[in-house]
Amino acid sequence: MIRFSRLAMIATLALALAPVLPHNASAATDDEVAAHKIALDLAGAFSNDGFKLRDGNWAGPIRPKESIYIQVNLYAGNQYWFCTGATERAKKLLVTVYDETGQLVQSEAYQDGTKAAAGYSPTASGAYIIRIQETEGDPATVCLTYSYK
Repeated sequence: MIRFSRLAMIATLALALAPVLPHNASAATDDEVAAHKIALDLAGAFSNDGFKLRDGNWAGPIRPKESIYIQVNLYAGNQYWFCTGATERAKKLLVTVYDETGQLVQSEAYQDGTKAAAGYSPTASGAYIIRIQETEGDPATVCLTYSYK
């Protein structure tokens, strides 16, 4: 189990070293574009259920057994889907959601190779942390986007 102090430290480091939604203004690499397309394809499935795609995304490198932490602000009463896509060198991704105290929250999971998602409906508004893990594969590029309704 991850303790909050460790999670908070890692999340702070990740946020300090990487762009947060929306994506930075620099030109995207070919791998970032490919990962973004995979994430958008997955997010598109949720648009059929009335979810609206949030403007912006986060993309960057990920290595096996590595986690990336991204802080998002969520609002009580909304439903969210956090969708990730990775280039084919990644074999398996996992997406989990933590509340502002660092506690893992119950979310609906989807996983299919280089695509993964977590669905969550917060009961309290505030900061949440999305954790992306590459559980199998080789170094790859991953992209996170999310939808809400």
